Amino acid sequence: MNRSSCILLLLLLTGCSSQHTPDFTASGYLADRGAVRIWRKEHAPQSTHLQTVYTPFSEAPSQTTDYQWQQGKLISIERHIVGSQPESVTLRFDQKGRMSFMQRQLENRREALSADAIALYQFDAGRMLNISNDLLKGRVRLLQGRWTPSGTVSLCSGEKASPGLDDNDMRYITRQQQEAGEPLSIAWLEAPGGTQLLLATQEDLCAAEPEADSF
Repeated sequence: MNRSSCILLLLLLTGCSSQHTPDFTASGYLADRGAVRIWRKEHAPQSTHLQTVYTPFSEAPSQTTDYQWQQGKLISIERHIVGSQPESVTLRFDQKGRMSFMQRQLENRREALSADAIALYQFDAGRMLNISNDLLKGRVRLLQGRWTPSGTVSLCSGEKASPGLDDNDMRYITRQQQEAGEPLSIAWLEAPGGTQLLLATQEDLCAAEPEADSF
């Protein structure tokens, strides 16, 4: 998940900046080794909740991270890694940036985090917030749903969509569908400059998609 990948995507997809950003948004980008989906909600007054889901292209486990800011200050980070060796990390900070709670939960034990590890989590939080800001300014929007053989998608919201994917993406989805032999979900990005496929997977992406009211 690096910033250069995000910048490259912006160069391909960005149009004019939007004048108004909704309180609840979804965006994302292609990283070097996987896809990153981002959901964001602005709560009044001056509170931001950001959730990122990193899905590797390899067999490596996916990870979900929730970040919370209040009045521009990072107050919590929660990361969950699934797979054969699950891991959860929880960090909480006060309004002065001081640590108030820290825990790393492994499958069979709990561990403390080093000062360097905590600093890295804080740096990553700021980086992801900046990336989210860039994507929203470029009007890069995430959509996902269940693929149908006709080429349309049943969005998680229940509506129908026809992604403007190129021939290579369509061939890739068709091949994945044939190999899987079962329904696929896809996630893609739309922006003023074009469309980008993020994921084509047997996982039901709608089952874990955040909803605005409960996010």
